[in-house]
Amino acid sequence: MQQRKSASGRPSGTDGSDFSYRMVVDSRYQKVASGKSRLYALIVTQAVIQLIGAVYTVLSTSKEPDRLAMSAIAVGFGSLIIGELGRRRSRVGFLKVYMVASTATTFLWIACVAKSNFILKVIEDQSYWETKKLELLETACVLLGLLIQLFAIGTTISLIGNMSPPKRTS
Repeated sequence: MQQRKSASGRPSGTDGSDFSYRMVVDSRYQKVASGKSRLYALIVTQAVIQLIGAVYTVLSTSKEPDRLAMSAIAVGFGSLIIGELGRRRSRVGFLKVYMVASTATTFLWIACVAKSNFILKVIEDQSYWETKKLELLETACVLLGLLIQLFAIGTTISLIGNMSPPKRTS
């Protein structure tokens, strides 16, 4: 086996003495990359919650569908598509629209749950939840969706801040 050549046999510039001339990746690019991956996980989680809400709406509709729930489904899936496009293409405008639309979706789902008065009925009669487990699942999904939405807003604001070019000082 050959032994390695000594350090004196290396070409100049590869011995580590050129470290001050090498380019360093700005930390905001690393923050953008980690923010994008975090936002992807949040968008996927929101999509699963939206899908559960859509299935619940389809299963629970009697003769006429709930307009509030249908509008929450439409706005929700639209906001997720816009958010994913904004995340992939680094479009700040799309990410802002995603934030507003997904927050509106969360408020629409909260309004759907509040309209059903399920929580008040459970508080009055504790045995009521045993017969209405599907409504309990919907309420849990809406509360989980609210928590995920708060994380998504924070991540999106951080991502937008890191995507924007730094301000120059004169």
